[in-house]
Amino acid sequence: VGNSAASRVLYFVAYWIVIPITRLYTRMTINGRKNVPRHGAFVLAPVHRSYVDTPIAGCVTSRRMRFMGKDTMWKNKRFGWVLSALGAFPVTGGSADREALSRCIEVLESGEPLVLFPEGERKQGPTVQPLFKGAVYVAIKAGVPIVPVGIAGSERVMPKKAKFVYPRKVHIEVGEPIMPPVVAEGGRVPRHVYDEHTELLHAELQRLFDLAMRRVP
Repeated sequence: VGNSAASRVLYFVAYWIVIPITRLYTRMTINGRKNVPRHGAFVLAPVHRSYVDTPIAGCVTSRRMRFMGKDTMWKNKRFGWVLSALGAFPVTGGSADREALSRCIEVLESGEPLVLFPEGERKQGPTVQPLFKGAVYVAIKAGVPIVPVGIAGSERVMPKKAKFVYPRKVHIEVGEPIMPPVVAEGGRVPRHVYDEHTELLHAELQRLFDLAMRRVP
């Protein structure tokens, strides 16, 4: 779904409309764009403080990024087609996490980059909260790198419960890719490896978040 030529054209049309507006409106600055792989799949893992983090995350690369969305958003076929064209894919609301993880792995194995917010839902404050292991799990299972991203300022652009998007400065720090462990073909990844990778990602996200926050008022 969403991989036809028409859908890809729509994505890039939307990209060149939404991204410039987002960057201008937030006076966005980005450091570390060179760390985003130009080819192949990867997991982009940003901190999450606002609804606007989704279009903000799209600013770090001109490649089409994929996102998860609740399947109810696809009830209207036309709207669903647009969502798919813009990189989203449906996951059954209230279903087991296993289905969502499987869909994410499918996307990565098809060679496309995926955005996952490892903190889960939006958080508040300067401290990166304990991470869900989903981002690390799918990256290791698919054998792709994780690119950690610190986003500062988005919480002021659109705070929780806000009905307006404010023109406040946003700065993004993109870290170096965290490579997946080398595992023998058919080999099982020990649980402690997932734990260690999650701890590494958490520490790097906090470092990048701290750096980014120094660049916003």
